[in-house]
Amino acid sequence: MINIKKIMALCLITAFSVSSMAGCSSLKNDSSTADSTEVSVTDSQTQPESSEDDSSASEKSSENDIIFNFANSNSWTDGSETIYQLDGSITNKGSNDLSDWKVTVTVSDGSIVKNSWGMKYDIDKTTMTITPDENTGSVPADGSINFGIQIASSKPIDTDSAVFTSSSVAAKANNDVKTNENKNENTSDPSKNITSSGNAKEVPAPSTDDWLSVKKNKIVDSDGKEVWLTGCNWFGYNTGTNVFDGLWAADLNTSINAIADHGFNLLRIPISTQLVNNWEDGDIPDANFNQATNSYLVGMNSLEIFDYVIGQCRANGIKIMIDFHCAKTDASGHNAPMWTGEGVSEKDYIRGLEWIAQRYKDDDTIIAMDLENEPHGKENESPRAKWDDSKDSDNWKYIAQKAGLAVLKKNPNLLIMVEGIEIYPKDIKSNGDFSSQNKDDYLYNWWGGNLRGVADNPVDLGKYNDKLVYSPHDYGPTVYEQPWFKSDYDYDSLMKDCWYDNWFYIYDKKIAPLLIGEWGGYMTEPNISWMTYCRDLIRKNKLNHTFWCFNANSGDTGGLVKDDFTTWDEDKYEFVKEVLWQDSKGKFVGLDHQIALGENGITLSEYKD
Repeated sequence: MINIKKIMALCLITAFSVSSMAGCSSLKNDSSTADSTEVSVTDSQTQPESSEDDSSASEKSSENDIIFNFANSNSWTDGSETIYQLDGSITNKGSNDLSDWKVTVTVSDGSIVKNSWGMKYDIDKTTMTITPDENTGSVPADGSINFGIQIASSKPIDTDSAVFTSSSVAAKANNDVKTNENKNENTSDPSKNITSSGNAKEVPAPSTDDWLSVKKNKIVDSDGKEVWLTGCNWFGYNTGTNVFDGLWAADLNTSINAIADHGFNLLRIPISTQLVNNWEDGDIPDANFNQATNSYLVGMNSLEIFDYVIGQCRANGIKIMIDFHCAKTDASGHNAPMWTGEGVSEKDYIRGLEWIAQRYKDDDTIIAMDLENEPHGKENESPRAKWDDSKDSDNWKYIAQKAGLAVLKKNPNLLIMVEGIEIYPKDIKSNGDFSSQNKDDYLYNWWGGNLRGVADNPVDLGKYNDKLVYSPHDYGPTVYEQPWFKSDYDYDSLMKDCWYDNWFYIYDKKIAPLLIGEWGGYMTEPNISWMTYCRDLIRKNKLNHTFWCFNANSGDTGGLVKDDFTTWDEDKYEFVKEVLWQDSKGKFVGLDHQIALGENGITLSEYKD
């Protein structure tokens, strides 16, 4: 997304880095953040609050039944402040519910809480006391709860000072957890049907009859029938979680089923180039998730889980678009303006795209590749993405062309999504090479949203131009108050001041189809007016789109689900539902010819409208 988007957004609850059962590990975040720390609770740290005799201990959880983890999983700067994120989990392997838990931890004097979830808190000078909220007051037998907090502090929080207590625990919490070995061998089979939980769907074999192509400004199936891609985003593979964010609380299968049942026929999956390179090189990191809630994933590495996700999407009738969201695996990696940097070269970037295309070339569950998320940069910034007719390494048009052709050489059936940049010269005759550093010489838009260059230098995929889709991003004033928001605005003014010249002309002049890769936000003013106009634009022109986002932890947009990653925000969903593809009977239309979209949808073959 843009400027302040995801600086807090993706970092907001970046990745629940501490798994609650076997295989506990902390988030590996290579950005300049505090080291993640896993807390071992010693005998002296954890004592029952009340001194009851041994005769009552049999009614409580035993000392070996409770696993308590607490970690400093991430940090980032916000102005003059440093924000530290602490993630915690309590797992109850006993036969009785756990109640009345409490955690105390030492903090710096003057620390200020910015955000919290799954907990209440009180700070008395240098002691913070954490107690359950209405959702985490009872840890069910054979279950777990998660909580977390973001706190501005003058120095990192000493998680070793954390003390867990509960009147329901006979003795102490036990953190003696064995970790799973990751053999780091790139041997997973993408078509393997792995044994799963009860709510998983049986995975059908991959097919190759659902590939899509372009006809003027429409996307069509193999029979030339127009289709409408109406999906959502779910991030995490880009942040360091190495799996979808939210699996610290939610069950993966339940979430995928719910996305399909709610009628989203396409899932845009942000991923980092670094992670894909890791997979290709056989240096496969583990995924961070709640292993009690997602026990069927225990023992799988991140690539095996990714293959599992593809299988469950296929079984639910959901198609996938892979979004190369950032070069480096980092919750703030999207802030880098280019597809390279921080140890990721252009060669690494291209080979990552090629590897995904090659690996899944016989599986039309993945139907599209978004080549790069939000290339950007202002006129006085270096590096910055430009769009011209050169072969310069910072020319996104040239690189997108080169990358798209590399992908299509491996799999000629994929749709290629090309986003825009941030700035474009007002006069290409005098400043066509972007050499001016005068801001008045440029026209601005959201990161990834400036596609003015297509009019002068369109991406040319040669014989594969029937695979080319342009994919702008657009947001409202709660993300950033762009000039077109600073006075009264409406649909017509947005079209005149932003949409048409930046990207809608591509659709209007039938140059190519559009897919709005990110749009969304909170259901309040000043955002709801813009979001309503954007929805009207999508509905009126049947524009393809993927709503931002499923995740609850997107700071300045919120998500389709609430903080538990299970409860849907019904007001927001009903709003978005109006631009999900449905037939005349209200059935959601999938993009698979044979597999219906969830429990409330139909196949593409069944669609007759």
